[in-house]
Amino acid sequence: MAPPPPDLSRLLDDALAETPPGRRVWVALSGGLDSSLLVSLAAPACRRAGRALAALHVDHGLQPAASVFAAHCQALCRDLDIPLHVARVAVEAQGEGLEAAARRARYRAFADIVPAGDTLWLAQHQNDQAETFLLGALRGSGVRGLAAMPRRRLWQGVALVRPWLGVSRRELEDAARRIGLDGCRDPTNDDLAFDRNYLRHGVLPALASRWPGATAALARSATLAGEADTLLAQYAGQDLDALAVAPGCIDALALKRMAPARQRLLVRTLCQRQALPTPPAARLESLLAQLGAAPDATVRVIWPGAEARLWRQRLYLMMPLEQPAHWETLWNGREPVTTPEGPLSLTMCPEGAVTLRYRQGGEVIELAGRGRRNLKRLLQEADVPPWERERVVVVMQAERCLGAIDAFGQVLFAARGVAFRAALNEG
Repeated sequence: MAPPPPDLSRLLDDALAETPPGRRVWVALSGGLDSSLLVSLAAPACRRAGRALAALHVDHGLQPAASVFAAHCQALCRDLDIPLHVARVAVEAQGEGLEAAARRARYRAFADIVPAGDTLWLAQHQNDQAETFLLGALRGSGVRGLAAMPRRRLWQGVALVRPWLGVSRRELEDAARRIGLDGCRDPTNDDLAFDRNYLRHGVLPALASRWPGATAALARSATLAGEADTLLAQYAGQDLDALAVAPGCIDALALKRMAPARQRLLVRTLCQRQALPTPPAARLESLLAQLGAAPDATVRVIWPGAEARLWRQRLYLMMPLEQPAHWETLWNGREPVTTPEGPLSLTMCPEGAVTLRYRQGGEVIELAGRGRRNLKRLLQEADVPPWERERVVVVMQAERCLGAIDAFGQVLFAARGVAFRAALNEG
């Protein structure tokens, strides 16, 4: 067998140099030619560097050839003397195409199997990058969508790395032929009903016949878009820091004074900071049009997986909230208790049997030095947003309100002579 191409091996050595010591490298192994070549060259590269290597094959169960792919991966990894993990997933389309659903299932398997701190190598290359760029352009994507695939990014604690993103498919095919390597051919790759296949077999060859460097040029444009997106994210981060009022909350009036394009960028970036899906264009425009709402107005804009609220000239982004259901429980004043918001570590002095429940309205609490005060008025004065007031837990002893705790486990008010300690236990 001929030696591996030096350029491909050098790229793997460079990727290994970026990998934290003591952590395992994984290869996403589909069984196709590209990933089979990647794992075949990764094995000697990791041995030279003294790094642990494993492969991960995801069986989507979408075609009869799936067992053939799995058998190929097992035989290849056995020859390379590296462990292989096979994950069988169920692909369920949720208002999306089959390609998107399969990708979502595949990444769910990555998250389940690859430990945080490890590195996962993916075999995507220059042609894949050009196809992704075109798909983004055809969807009318902005800079982030046109940036296509980054060479490296941190995802759920795992470093996703594409060492060969700048290498053409032809170079990989030549390298595989040189070392006598075969991969499984996926029969669905010829199905032009899939958008990526249509671009791969029909559009890109036509472009290359007129512009021989079309694939490399498109991939280069994706790289430049990625650089622009990184810079925009840095500038947006500085703006958000200046506008921040609280976590996930910014000054709506200051945002309104900015140019519309800047407004859109900041809302999208704030969503990304909060790990929320970004709003569709129409919802985003609806939200921005209401930035100047009256201070006493409550504006709510909802989209799948997230919502925005405007209140007292502040913009809040959060997970969708539903009206809280009725809830109450007896508590002995000592042991942790589970609320609808999560487990709550709560201690109270003096001790005694009390009832914990959501605020219902009409509660009055006697505060040291302030006398009897209406809890609703206190929450308004404390600038607690209306949707958070609905989730305030009150500690009641008969008809007496002993205290109030917000949805984040913080004690808001304690009655005269009563001391509380509270914390919401995450997870």
